[in-house]
Amino acid sequence: MSEQTIAKRVLADRIAAKLNLPQGQTLQVIQAFLDDIVDELGRGNRLEFRDFGVFELVSRKPRTALNPKTLEKVPVQRRTVVKFRAGRLLKAKVKDLSVDADGNPLPGTETPKV
Repeated sequence: MSEQTIAKRVLADRIAAKLNLPQGQTLQVIQAFLDDIVDELGRGNRLEFRDFGVFELVSRKPRTALNPKTLEKVPVQRRTVVKFRAGRLLKAKVKDLSVDADGNPLPGTETPKV
C-alpha cells in the first residue's frame, strides 16, 4: 500500500473538476468549511458527519510523566484535545485497504493474536 500526502489544493482541484466549478471558488469553499469546523470545536461543540465520522473534544486528566532523558518526573497539566472517531463508511473503506482482491490480509496488516 503506497502512502501519499494529499494537499488541500489537490482536493480542491479534484472537486472542481467533478463539479465543473472554478478551482479558486472550490478552494474557498473548502477553506470556509475547515474554518467552520475549527470555530465549532473552539466553541466546545461536537461535529458529526454521518457515515464519515465525529469530531469531539476530550479532556485529558492531569498526570505525571517521565522525562526520557533525565528520568525526572514531570507534571503534565489537564488539557483538551480533539478526538476523531471514524464513521461506518470510512471504516469500511479503510478496512478494504487492508485486504487483497481475494480477501486475504495484506502483509503488515494482520491483527496480532493475543
